[in-house]
Parts: sequence; structure tokens; C-alpha cells
Amino acid sequence: MPHVTRTTALPADGAGPPPRVPSAAAEYLQLVLDDAAAIEYEGPLVRARSGGADPESLAELERVRLLALQVRAAFAARRRRESELSALFDTASDLATLRGVDSVLTAIVRRARQLLGTDVSYLTLNDDARGDTYMRVTDGSVSARFQALRLPMGAGLGGLVAQTAAPYSTASYFTDSRFHHTDAINNGVREEGLVAILGVPLIRGSQVIGVLYAADRTERTFDRSEVALLGSLAAHAAIAIDNARLLEETRTALEELSAATRELRAHTESVERAAGAHDRFIDLVLRGGGVEDVAAAVTEALGGRITVLDEEGRPTSGDDGALPPDPAGALALARSTGRTVGDGGWWTAAVTVGSDLLGGLVLQRDGDLAEGDRRILERAALVTALLLLIRRTASEAEGRVRGELLDELLTVPLRDPEGLRERARRLGTDLDRPLAVVVVRVEERCRGRALAAAGHLAATRAGLAGVRDGRVVLCLPDLEAGEAAALARREVAAAVGRPVTAGGAGPVPGPAAVAAAAAEAARCASTLLALSRDGQSASAGELGFVGLLVGEGRDVPGFVQATLAPVLDYDARRGTDLVATLRAWFDTGGSPARAAEALNVHVNTVTQRLDRVGRLLGRGWSSPERALEVQLALRLHRLTAADGS
Repeated sequence: MPHVTRTTALPADGAGPPPRVPSAAAEYLQLVLDDAAAIEYEGPLVRARSGGADPESLAELERVRLLALQVRAAFAARRRRESELSALFDTASDLATLRGVDSVLTAIVRRARQLLGTDVSYLTLNDDARGDTYMRVTDGSVSARFQALRLPMGAGLGGLVAQTAAPYSTASYFTDSRFHHTDAINNGVREEGLVAILGVPLIRGSQVIGVLYAADRTERTFDRSEVALLGSLAAHAAIAIDNARLLEETRTALEELSAATRELRAHTESVERAAGAHDRFIDLVLRGGGVEDVAAAVTEALGGRITVLDEEGRPTSGDDGALPPDPAGALALARSTGRTVGDGGWWTAAVTVGSDLLGGLVLQRDGDLAEGDRRILERAALVTALLLLIRRTASEAEGRVRGELLDELLTVPLRDPEGLRERARRLGTDLDRPLAVVVVRVEERCRGRALAAAGHLAATRAGLAGVRDGRVVLCLPDLEAGEAAALARREVAAAVGRPVTAGGAGPVPGPAAVAAAAAEAARCASTLLALSRDGQSASAGELGFVGLLVGEGRDVPGFVQATLAPVLDYDARRGTDLVATLRAWFDTGGSPARAAEALNVHVNTVTQRLDRVGRLLGRGWSSPERALEVQLALRLHRLTAADGS
């Protein structure tokens, strides 16, 4: 077995024989294991000297002490290296987890301060846009001015580090003349109280992008291991900044790619919508669809709500709930530019053929309208123009045919009635049905629109329309003369945008009676103008006694009955003679007293009878206009009664 030397602990007061070298070596090993302070390594040597050890033993003991101190220093260096490596590993872990460049840089600066044992650590970065350097992260700093410091390029200790791309340290900042001092930097360093500063470059590729610093508030010399450690941390910081830059570029590229993808998807959807709408529009034209079908197709493709405008910016359906604030102005602008015009949530496209404005389409929809969707609305306006043109051409052609037929019906003498009946049947009109004839008086400049409206009305009611002697003439089946005149007046007035005057006659059976009825209707229209009843409509029967003058039939019994029926019926039921009282009252100039003398009755009786007449004929029967009708009816009643006798 190997020999084991046992050591005996010395007395606490240091008395006793001097320690042997093996025993002293064991004691030094114990001090190393206990991580004792360097001063404690003097103890065994002091006790040996006081114990009278010989010079050879003291020399050997000194050698052991030095070896023990070297082992202690090696252990300390290893622990420091382990700590440095652990810090570098943690920094690398921070980079790997990508917690964010600010948090990584903050951790690096804090570790630099801890590992180097300095009072302050900080990191500056170059600002290429402003051409200077700014403080990015600090740890241990107490000065607000220092934390907000901006350094000119090339100034201060950091400027020297950036220019040389090499570490630099100074034990006394203010006395060091190897770099350029500025008042701003000196004031910030002085306020922070820094004296010793070590700076290492942050290098990305071949470019210095910033500097990492460690600083003390007392003089200090930084050794090579500390410079190397700070350089390693600076390399990690440069990696963090570069990773952040790459990450930002990647994020930007991804956002741009995502935006491009969304734009491409939106464009693709727009193209698909446009293609679908185009196919739908073609199908509408081929099927002979109408403007309403186009509006429905646009709504299906784009959503929202469509309103169709006429050439003056008015809704054709009478619904003004989906119109821009100034529809006529928006329509005019769309016509002049040839493009869709936006006004808030309204989008207007003009419907034009050449230079002629036929109307417009207004789309009400929330949000913006993409360029492709605007093209859909403009294409819809083009299809609408085509449909209106087709309709107008067909209407004009049919209108010409109907007008030519009506012109022949108004020509006296009438030729070939059977041929006219056959031509009318092809147009869907039966000339043997009762026909009301209407003559509309319009201004010459409005005659085209008036004829178009009359032709549309005639086509929808299986009638005829045309122009004769500068007047619009209509034949409408199954309507009374007054009703037909009122209907024609409303439709034509709405089309021309101003009041028109219309006279009606009939209804008459057969083609032969149309010309006479048209003449009567024309006289009715002229009579209305002569009576200052412009913008109204009436038939001969509705004109009262004046109708006897203008009407072809001159229905005297009908006029008498219409005027005096309540009085005549009362006399017939009660056996009274209110008619005679009326005649006497008119014959005596409207005097009840003289009428009473003529009738041989009391004046109160006449007054009572006249009150009864008023209740039967209604209030106002004695006004000049009504009195004239009543008096004329009384005279005609006497004449017809005499003829009957």
C-alpha cells in the first residue's frame, strides 16, 4: 500500500514545531478547495518562519505556496471562463428564440456589465439617415443626457473604434488625447461620471454599425480577456441586429407578397366578375331583355342597388331613394368624361349613343368601387344604350307603321276599310272595337318626345298614334273620350316635361268614324285653349253646353237631362212644376216678386221653390256660367217638348 502522510493541525496560537512540507502542501490544497483569499496563503509560511524552520524548508514551502496560488488563479480563470461561456450561451439562446432585437440587446449590455464588473455598459448604433450615432441601450446609467446622447461620426472614443474597426480602451477618458473630444460628448460622459471606458466594434460584414462599451467611474485598465469577452458579446449583438434586419426584410417581403397575393386574388375575382357580367349582358341582348334585366345583372355582380335615370337625371321608376345629391350633375360629368363618376356611396355611368345622352345608371354601394367593377358598370351602361337604341329603332319603325295606318284612317274619303282592318290586326289593334280619339296640342320643339310617348302609350294599349297637321293624334280602344284624353295628357306631359292640352271624342265603332271623331277632338282641344284652360283635357260631353257647339252628335236630350235631371225627376215624382218656376224666374230677370206675379202665387212660394231647386241642382246653380247652362237647357227642354207634341 502507498504511504499516506497524515497532517497534524497546528495549535491556534501558532506554537509547536514548524510544519513539514507535506503537511503544508495539504494545508494549501485545503485553502484552494475552500476558495480562500490570497492573503490566507501566507499563514503556513508565517508559522514556519516563526517556528524556526531551516532555509531549505522555507524555500520549499514558498514554492508550494506559489504553486497553490497558481492553482487558485487557474480555478478562478476557469470559473470566470465558465461564467463567460454561460453568458455567451444564454445570449446565443436569446438569439435563437428571437425574443426581439430590443430585448436581446438589453440582455447583452446587462451581461457585459455583469461579466466585466463595470459600473455602466451601453451600446450605440449608426444612423445612416442622419449621419451620426445614437445611444440605443444603456445599463447602469443614471444621466438622462447621457442616455439621449447623439455623437457625430468619428467623434469620441467610439468614433476611433468605428474608424479603425478595432477595440479601444482608456483608463482615463478626459486625459486621453488619442481620439477627438467634443463638448457634447464630454459633458454627457462627465455627467455620467465615467473615467475608464472600453469600446469594441459591432461589425456586420465589413461595415461597422455600432460600438459596445463597458465603463467604470474610476480609473481601470482592461485586460485582453475582458476585451475578448466584450468583443464576443459585440459579435452577438451584431448578429442580433442583422437578424432583426433580415427578419424585418423578410416580414416586409412577406407583407408585400401577401398584399400582392390579395391584389392578384382581387384582380382575379374582378376579372371573373367582369367575364360573368359580360356573358350575362350578351345573353340579355340575345334574349331581347330590357333595361331592368341589365340593372338586375349589375346588382348580382356588384351588389348594392341600381337606379336607372332618364336623360335629365330623373329616375325612370319614380324612386329617388338611391340617388346622389346632384344626379343631373353627376350624369353630366360622367357623360363628359366617359367614365364612372363617384360621389360618396353613389357611382354614376352615362348611357350614351354617340353624342346623344339617353340616360344613366346609378349604383349605390358602400365602400370603394374597384377599377374592374367600374368597368362592369360602364359596360352595363353600354349594353343599356344598345337595348334602348334597339327599342327606339323598333318603336320608331312600329310608330311609323302605326302612324301611316292612322293617317289613312284620318283621310276622307276612306279607302279600303278591309285592308286597313287587316293591317291593324297585324299591329294588334282591332278597329271594330270602340275607339276613343284624342288630339294633343304640343309645342313644335316638343313634338318628337310627345310622339314617342304617344306611340308607347298606343303600343301598350293596342292603339294607334301619329302626327296630323302638327298635332299628336291617338286612337285608344275601350276607353271613354274624357278618360282617354286625360290619360294621353298625363303621359305626354310627363315625357315633354311641360303641360299639354288634349281633347277627346268617341268612342266610335269602325274605321269610317275615326276621321270625324278626330275633328271633334281637335275642336275640343282648341276650345280648351280658347277658354284659357291650357294644360287640361276634356271631351265634348265634359264641356257642357259648349260641347253642343263643338260636338259632332249634338246630343240635345243628353245635355238637357245632364243639366236638369234632378229637377225633372222631382217634378215627375211629386207632381210639382219647379221647371215652370225656373222659367218664370229667368224670364223676369231673376226677380222672385215678378215671377210670383207671372205665376199667380205668393212671393214666398217662389222663394221656397227656388230653395228646393238649389238643393236639387247644387250650390252655385245661379252663378253666371251655371245659370247660362240651366237657362239653355230650359229652352231646349221646351223645344224638344214642343217637337214631341
